[in-house]
Amino acid sequence: MDQRIAKRLKALRAEREWSLDELARRSMVSRATLSRLENAEVSPTAQVLGKLCSTYGLTMSRLMHMVEDEFAPLIRRDAQAVWIDPSVGFKRRSVSPPAQTLAGEMLECELDPGAS
Repeated sequence: MDQRIAKRLKALRAEREWSLDELARRSMVSRATLSRLENAEVSPTAQVLGKLCSTYGLTMSRLMHMVEDEFAPLIRRDAQAVWIDPSVGFKRRSVSPPAQTLAGEMLECELDPGAS
């Protein structure tokens, strides 16, 4: 998943013809962090993804849809995509298959006790 997110983030920046410096200025995320994310050297946190989604005018679920595998009408629990940000105790599970042909998407999100 990290590799697919990295590839998509790099493509979004390239589509806009922004340098890493320009994206850093617009998103308030350091150039070094952006470089490591685009090279899949680190996993993105929810906070950083939120800043980048805002900068690109995307929702988080739309970005995740862009990087998830092909559409399947049913996803069993053991095969559902799970994304975890341990730095804030956040866990996101894609319960329903994200697809442009569906009117909605079901997510299961959890926060560790005391997290905000």
